[in-house]
Amino acid sequence: MEKVINLDTVNDYCLRFEQTAQHPLVSVMDLHELKRNSQKGIEALKFNFYGIFLKQNPDCIMKYGRKYYDFQEGTLVFIGPGQIVQIENSDDYIPSGHALLFHPDLLLKTNLGQIISKYSFFSYELSEALHLSQWERQIILDCLDKIRFELERDIDKHSKELIVSNIELFLRYCSRFYDRQFITRDVANDGVVHRFKRSLHQYLHSGLAGELGCPSVGYFANEQYLSANYFGDLIKKETGKSALEIIQSKIIEVAKERIFDPSKTVSEIAYELGFKHPQHFSRLFKNKVGHSPNAYRTMH
Repeated sequence: MEKVINLDTVNDYCLRFEQTAQHPLVSVMDLHELKRNSQKGIEALKFNFYGIFLKQNPDCIMKYGRKYYDFQEGTLVFIGPGQIVQIENSDDYIPSGHALLFHPDLLLKTNLGQIISKYSFFSYELSEALHLSQWERQIILDCLDKIRFELERDIDKHSKELIVSNIELFLRYCSRFYDRQFITRDVANDGVVHRFKRSLHQYLHSGLAGELGCPSVGYFANEQYLSANYFGDLIKKETGKSALEIIQSKIIEVAKERIFDPSKTVSEIAYELGFKHPQHFSRLFKNKVGHSPNAYRTMH
């Protein structure tokens, strides 16, 4: 296994190309202007800051987990703190495109710091990258130019606010473009939703729940080789409900069927549906139905 190289600061990444970060906590890089990376082979890099890479040419092979990914021109890749990415460098490898790097400390006491977690694409798999149209790519480049402008001028009392505001604008555009990508891949997405609902039905009726526990979003995401966040966002955009809401609704549907079997106790039903503690099942049931399982059984 390759040694994992920790990149704790933005400057740690810049130094790999004999560059210095424009700011201790944030930098915009034109990758095609950097010196050739002398490192050959596969490198495992752990990012402890946020990294967004706009690939201009499909000249970089990246590995996340056990998969390799080759990117087309105009692809945005998002990397969040704590993620490990493997990059395969050939003898003549030189990066191209643009990068926006910023450390979580930059966001302290800012609005973006409070809402950064809502940009779930930072924990998407590399295969779930954002593919931009020419028009969208130009908007992204314009945002990078605004951030670069602030980094290259003398720092004043407005600098941090403007830099963070432009990063937030950048991320808002990325959210819009991801919404567009979900829509343009509607046929494929519909297949994901169908497979999810079919698998959920089988999970609850085949005895798997009793063996493996309550169905989780992560379980069904892994089944379809998607990250939990991407899977959850896709399901929400396609159905209007979160994956967890759909799972809980299906649990209640199955529970109602089994409550009418007089040979089963509420505790037995709870265990069959994957609950370790029957009281957790009863709490969910009452929250969704308005009555406890026993009261519902008696009423009907």
